[in-house]
Amino acid sequence: MNNDSQNSIPIIPVSDVPSRPLNEDNEIFQNSKDGVNMGPSNRNKKSVAVKKLEKRIIRLTAQAITDFGMIEDGDRVMVAMSGGKDSFVLLDALRTLQKRAPIKFDLVAVNVDQHIPNFPREALEQYFKDIGVEYHIEDQDTYSIIQRLIPEGRNVCSLCARLRRGILYRVAGEMKCNKIALGHHFDDAVETFLLSLVYEGRISCFQPVTHMTRTGVDQIRPMLYAGEGRIANLAKALALPIVENP
Repeated sequence: MNNDSQNSIPIIPVSDVPSRPLNEDNEIFQNSKDGVNMGPSNRNKKSVAVKKLEKRIIRLTAQAITDFGMIEDGDRVMVAMSGGKDSFVLLDALRTLQKRAPIKFDLVAVNVDQHIPNFPREALEQYFKDIGVEYHIEDQDTYSIIQRLIPEGRNVCSLCARLRRGILYRVAGEMKCNKIALGHHFDDAVETFLLSLVYEGRISCFQPVTHMTRTGVDQIRPMLYAGEGRIANLAKALALPIVENP
């Protein structure tokens, strides 16, 4: 791919390395006894640390988008928002790139409310409103289906994900989105590769871009180059309203 193309997002190539979790004992992240950050110098240090981390993830995201031609001029990209740290950080990175890129593309954050008990729908909806992103919450009671089909105590994640994915494909068509951005990262790719190798005896992994022939929609994974450690650190530093898995 020619990175000098007018339809590419300009980036400076970088390489990713494993990152260590944030040290909560570091003075950058400590608060005073009254709960207020300790002095202007520490607030500045925290600001610099967070900005550096965010910039790193944005650059890695731009690198993957450019390398694999994930987003083009005129695209309407659905960001699949599960409410986990990966989807929140992905949305943050794509919104930043949307403002900087020489191409025009739309973003719409989409969450599927599957009626899982204690799911904080209102908090998620308020977050979308606060940041000013176009959003849609699709109301689909798949939880009752899962309860009916899966015996108590068994892992429901696989069926839950399949049902959610099918709903996202349908909603993408209804909302005129030609791309669905997923929050898979480098660690997910490695894990998928190893599981396939160990349990199936074959070398396989998900693709950066997958064209779904039945729907005409492309699945894209813009955070493929970013490690989970950095993503988790940024989500914590930005105090994103992460939805915990049930």
